[in-house]
Amino acid sequence: PLVAKENLKFGHTFSDHMLSVDWTRKGGWQKPQIIPYGPLSLDPSASVLHYAFECFEGLKAYRDAKGNIRLFRPDKNMTRMNSSVERLYLPQFDGAEAIECIKELVRTDERWVPDGKGYSLYIRPTVIATENTLGVHAANSAKFFVITSPCGPYFPTGFKAVSLYCDETNVRAWPGGVGNRKLGANYAPSVAPQAAAEKKGYQQILWTIGEDHELMEVGTMNLFVYWKNEQGELELVTPPLDGTILPGVTRDSILELARGWDGIKVSERTVNMKQVAKASDEGRLLEVFGAGTACVVTPVNRIHFKGKDYVIPLDPAKPESQAGPLAARVYNTLTGIQYGEIESDWSVLVN
Repeated sequence: PLVAKENLKFGHTFSDHMLSVDWTRKGGWQKPQIIPYGPLSLDPSASVLHYAFECFEGLKAYRDAKGNIRLFRPDKNMTRMNSSVERLYLPQFDGAEAIECIKELVRTDERWVPDGKGYSLYIRPTVIATENTLGVHAANSAKFFVITSPCGPYFPTGFKAVSLYCDETNVRAWPGGVGNRKLGANYAPSVAPQAAAEKKGYQQILWTIGEDHELMEVGTMNLFVYWKNEQGELELVTPPLDGTILPGVTRDSILELARGWDGIKVSERTVNMKQVAKASDEGRLLEVFGAGTACVVTPVNRIHFKGKDYVIPLDPAKPESQAGPLAARVYNTLTGIQYGEIESDWSVLVN
């Protein structure tokens, strides 16, 4: 039975079916199958359980006002997933064919795609190594599978600005590492620092790196800073894809949109907490927000750094607002495309 959409919690409810494709080094990719959702059968010695041979993606299916189902830039997800499997030396796959398989899975479970703005079917493609041999070596067998989960708005009451704790001890990723891939191994180590930040009264971690505390990401999202820079320009800046930053689909979409908007300089460059603190003290810091598939945009209202809270003004014209004007514009534009209200080739019809 379907769960009433008002009662949906992210990642707690799953649809009837899943996609499953097995691979062996000798036989290659086997025939894709859509099967009932259920437990996987793995040997206790499967290398995914011991050496973290696992990567995943996250995208969504949206139902527009006419009842059509749409995906948002799925080609970007498949390209990134192939980059992840390449780094793990797992088998790569044909991204276009994978999208067709995902479309068929969504069609099969069409009834699980909720209607209404803010509601969607979350899609989780995953690749794991299944070889039942201990020892760190290239996998000789693997599985590509996709599960789906109906979900409601990330913030049921609308935008909800969050507070950040700048972690000066732990590092999310490092040069030469795998921060630019969506590997499961990147996520588990973030839970303890996140819990520590919550105990201090902050909702998310602001990840930085180096003595200058260069900004990286916020929680599991890409990070954007909107300010009046020292040259007096209105600038939207995000850390560059230097190998430590995940190339987010939402990140890329925001950059492309903002570069077409007048009056905003858009930069991909390093920025550190000293610069952010200075901009805040001088009244030049306008907005800070995270961006990702789950929430689209998450506004930030304060950042704790070296014993001090730096307050982000959001929208001075509306003190009660939980989002600044730019974050709201980004959110409304992206969701307009996702739900077919704004014409765009980023929106791919499923049926």
